[in-house]
Amino acid sequence: MRIGELARLTGVSTRALRYYEEQGLLTPERRPSGYREYGERDVRTVHGIRTLLAAGLNSAVIGEILHGLPAPGERRPGPTCPELAAGLARERARITGMIGELESARGLLDEIAAAAAPVELIVTPRPEPFSARQAPRRS
Repeated sequence: MRIGELARLTGVSTRALRYYEEQGLLTPERRPSGYREYGERDVRTVHGIRTLLAAGLNSAVIGEILHGLPAPGERRPGPTCPELAAGLARERARITGMIGELESARGLLDEIAAAAAPVELIVTPRPEPFSARQAPRRS
């Protein structure tokens, strides 16, 4: 499939797909004409990239772990080096912290929304329009 079809299937812009290629995250085949050629594996790769970006990982970190991600139904691999395992643990801790902060913010919004509204409607008197008032008399 060509880049436009991959963009349509994944909901990602062609510009973003080209960026992923520049970053080494996506490696399409090239036709003799120079056009990029993508396959079903690239669809899964783009979904993996989007998921990791949504989790807050940058493209450099994604590049380190992306190719170790299994295809659907495959066995989940473990990290191949201690540095990668440590980096993944840091990212997981950061995401867990963000989840805690977001849950606290949601709880605060829920409390505000559930607060009892005033029983009586408070009406603030409005001043009369100038045209309805009497003009001051000059002496």
